[in-house]
Amino acid sequence: MKRKFILVPLGILLISAMVLASCSKSTTTTTTTSIIPTSTTTKTTTSTAATTTLPPTSTTKTTAVSGNWWDKLGTPQYGGEMVIRSPMDIVFFDPYQGETLMSFMWGWEEQLFATDWKIDPSVQSYQLSFWDNSFARGQLITSWEFTAPGVYVMHVRPGIHWQNIAPANGREFVADDIVFHFNRMLGLGSGFSKPAPYWGTVAWTKSITSVTSTDKYTVVINWSTLNPEFVNENLEAPGASTTIENPEAVKQWGDVVDWHHAVGTGPFILTDFVSGSSMTMVRNPNYYQTDERYPKNQLPYLDSIRALIIPDNSTAIAAMRTGKIDLMDSMPLATALQVKKSNPSIVQVAVPQGVGVSMDPRNDMKPFSDIRVRIACQEAINLPEIASTYYGGTVDPSPLSLTSANLVGWGWPYAQWPQSLKDEYAYNPTNAKKLLSDAGFPTGLKCDIYLDSQADKDLTQIVKSYFAAVGIDMEIKPLDAATFASFVNAAHKNTAFVMRNSGALALAFYPLRHLLRYGTGQPANAAMVAGFDHFYNDALAATSVDGVKKIVQAANEDVARNHYSVSLLCPMNFNFCQPWLKGFNAQYGSFAGTNGPFFLFEYGARWWIDQNVKKSMGF
Repeated sequence: MKRKFILVPLGILLISAMVLASCSKSTTTTTTTSIIPTSTTTKTTTSTAATTTLPPTSTTKTTAVSGNWWDKLGTPQYGGEMVIRSPMDIVFFDPYQGETLMSFMWGWEEQLFATDWKIDPSVQSYQLSFWDNSFARGQLITSWEFTAPGVYVMHVRPGIHWQNIAPANGREFVADDIVFHFNRMLGLGSGFSKPAPYWGTVAWTKSITSVTSTDKYTVVINWSTLNPEFVNENLEAPGASTTIENPEAVKQWGDVVDWHHAVGTGPFILTDFVSGSSMTMVRNPNYYQTDERYPKNQLPYLDSIRALIIPDNSTAIAAMRTGKIDLMDSMPLATALQVKKSNPSIVQVAVPQGVGVSMDPRNDMKPFSDIRVRIACQEAINLPEIASTYYGGTVDPSPLSLTSANLVGWGWPYAQWPQSLKDEYAYNPTNAKKLLSDAGFPTGLKCDIYLDSQADKDLTQIVKSYFAAVGIDMEIKPLDAATFASFVNAAHKNTAFVMRNSGALALAFYPLRHLLRYGTGQPANAAMVAGFDHFYNDALAATSVDGVKKIVQAANEDVARNHYSVSLLCPMNFNFCQPWLKGFNAQYGSFAGTNGPFFLFEYGARWWIDQNVKKSMGF
């Protein structure tokens, strides 16, 4: 039955300050700035609250607290509708089909874990998909701990209620709901003997041996692994199987493919959906949570959220310019510069890609099996010039290793490299020619580079010109997505370089997964690096988080010293935000990434519309 509701850079370089005052799909920048290599030699430098009725829309309510970093975000207000853009249709309404394809599910359903809304962004970047376990907090749970190796105990937050919609009818959320979810996803019980089609293919889930409840608010998960970091990453990471569906809805309707049957515990209730057009959610009047920053404020602040499904970027930008969209993400630098010029009032947030750009040579084939050739390729490229010219000064000019420098404590940052290694990444065409000659190529060499359909072709042309200056003749061979997947990922028929939209370096997701990047048989290992598997195996065998950190750091050093890939920096994407949307603080991939808006509604419940600002601008 249908529910009815009454819907009541130049300037970009200053973005960070603007965000604090106002408000991981990876898209490669495709500007066409020309860079002409020079012959000079330079060095690279780095610069449980109880449920209550919300106040009327016009009411502003806050707790007067001074001296907190979030004070600069403004005073929360209730009411109004936030309109966001989704570049893709909304596909699923049930985690059974796989969470990373579910798009806006997290508005009405919630996960076990969330990020700590009170953490200062200078301590933990809100732009990362990775949050160290020390900064995580419970959403549906209050706390968790290992009571023994491989025994993970979670304590459910009392006072959570399902939305007051049949068949849940507002009953309390309890431990058995979590047990039902995992048993259904993994085929462990509750009437389910086989895993869901999607979750049956997810390797880490096979490490869960049982999920049980010991009382109304306690869940015990038994793991075959004794590695706490493995457990932490796979339960807390975006896309992990921790979004909990309503058991009654599943029992009554089966797998939830009809949006009318979407029932959750979240801050918003799904009230309308038109495939390929729009989705609307309204405030859940019985939502349990208050704002951590303002504990007297019941969430959410917004009356409603509407998502417009607009695949075409130019159409979405036109809607943004006319105030019809409040928030959109993942725009390239060229678009950001255009919008900055035409609509300077729109706030722009620079967000690093979750993966850096790299060129991956075949490490197992001549000539690139010789590390001197790989170093020569790196020294032929002027990274600071690319950073300042091609990327308009919006990126860090430092070369990259395996793990993003933003994952503090998990990698081997450039600042820690010895000078001798930094010299191998510095622009030095004279030494590049010498290295090629020493490797048996005194007159240079010829090679190919295979590009996937989304790789940055303009940047490849720039690299080609740098290479030509030292005697490397590189032929560019674009491939469509299907051919690239078959030719490179599956068959590994590439004989020289490969370049994708997302490379092998500066990974910003959960660290254990970094160690698979150069793993034997991994599709991402286009460089065909051998002997890297021990890092992942050693990390899995570790029994402490600190032990895993040391292994990840060692893997980063190995990648940097061996030049498995040619580093080409980590570009920025740009999120656009209207100046009247407040509380927005540069959150990671919040609303339109290809893997779904991981944190949109966790954060979105805490954003608000400043009606005075909006009216003053004529909207």
